[in-house]
Amino acid sequence: MRGRALAIAVALNFAVLAGARAADPRYPDWPCNQIKVPEISVAAVWAGPPIDEVGDAWEKDPAIRDLVAKLAARRTPLEDAEKTIADTITGRPAERQQKAKLIFAGLFQTLNRERGEVMNGIERFSRKQKEFANQIRSTIFQLREQQDAPGHDERKVNELAGRVEWDTRIFDERQKTIGYVCEVPVLIEQRLFALARAIQQSLE
Repeated sequence: MRGRALAIAVALNFAVLAGARAADPRYPDWPCNQIKVPEISVAAVWAGPPIDEVGDAWEKDPAIRDLVAKLAARRTPLEDAEKTIADTITGRPAERQQKAKLIFAGLFQTLNRERGEVMNGIERFSRKQKEFANQIRSTIFQLREQQDAPGHDERKVNELAGRVEWDTRIFDERQKTIGYVCEVPVLIEQRLFALARAIQQSLE
């Protein structure tokens, strides 16, 4: 009896946990409330001079490459990054513009790539959660079969009920982390926007 009551309670709890659906049907593995935008567009964050011709020139300049890595890193406080940009983009107008284009192009490519990797990781996590949910459902099915069997083994029922309860708890704990992880792409976007604005201000 205890195993049956526990199984029902756990199954109901799991039904709530696993009942979420993707916010956008185009991306069934995207678990975040935020709408998935696969890539940031240059126009969304940059109003400075065109960077079409820059390509990967920023990577070929060791000083710019190292600077971009420092500015892109979230361990570098944003205020420090903005000050570094102001101190770096100096000189005559043409020189300042060239530096600005190289730095922004590097930041755009670096942070867009980082954001994409994070989003891919979120979707991999979501797929694993779905697989785990199917595993729990399978155990619940076995439990119900065992409960409904004539002269069922109470020890087996309790064993399966305990497994469902434990796995559901793990599923729940993992599910709680999604909200935090989903904020990471947003933080990357915000950093790119702030750095782009700082670069543009250095040209004024």
